[in-house]
Amino acid sequence: MDLGLQDRVAFVAGASSGLGLAVAVALAQEGCRVAICSRDEDRLAVAARKIAWEGGTKPSNVLPVVCDVTDEAQIEAAVERTVAQFGGLHIMITNAGGPPTGFIDDFDADAWRGGLELNLMSTINLCRAALPHLRRAAAADGHARILMITSVAAKQPVPNLYLSNTARAGVQGFAKTLSEELGPAGITVNTILPGFTRTDRLKHFVTEIQAHSDKTKAQIEAGWAEANALKRIGEPEEFAAAAVFLVSGPAAYITGIAFPVDGGRIKHLL
Repeated sequence: MDLGLQDRVAFVAGASSGLGLAVAVALAQEGCRVAICSRDEDRLAVAARKIAWEGGTKPSNVLPVVCDVTDEAQIEAAVERTVAQFGGLHIMITNAGGPPTGFIDDFDADAWRGGLELNLMSTINLCRAALPHLRRAAAADGHARILMITSVAAKQPVPNLYLSNTARAGVQGFAKTLSEELGPAGITVNTILPGFTRTDRLKHFVTEIQAHSDKTKAQIEAGWAEANALKRIGEPEEFAAAAVFLVSGPAAYITGIAFPVDGGRIKHLL
């Protein structure tokens, strides 16, 4: 299948590692020119080289931009730099690291605000910065996509992920509302919900849980796998394949959905 991504321009936030990096590699493999952002310049440079090498593309087709996604001004500058470098923007993929784990008594008001800034406000501001360019892309040739990386916690809350559960649910409300407004312009808006996937974030999560548990790391991971229909942990490349399809040409009639890539973890019917 031709995904219609050759020479499209994509911006992938939080792409120095993990799911964001996997998505950026997969986009490059499909012929996209890719801008990636992260707060860490050194890690970003390493990621850019990996994307170019594994994506089979020229280094000039990958633009690393240092950006803290909790800073609105930095987001705007990163998007503008992308457009200046590549001449436009067709795809915005929002993403940020997960907030700290814990229970209700572990967080003060500042922690709650921080979680919302990291996962909800960053998503909103990335979309706001991208919209003028996406509208132009939609008017020019009909290819304009927004994809928000969230978490299965948006549909099935995880007990010790209070901050994530709350912020991700807010992203879902924002995405659904935005999809209705942008639909007439031909801009699709979807969210993609990873389950337990083998990334550095998952390793940190295991360590945090183990500190309050008598289980080994292997037992914790086995428990997560057992809760999935497929009885295993996901791989970043599997998630990336789904993400790339949702921003592709053939996905032009898919909008307003929350798409789990979770191995069958979510158990509700809809």
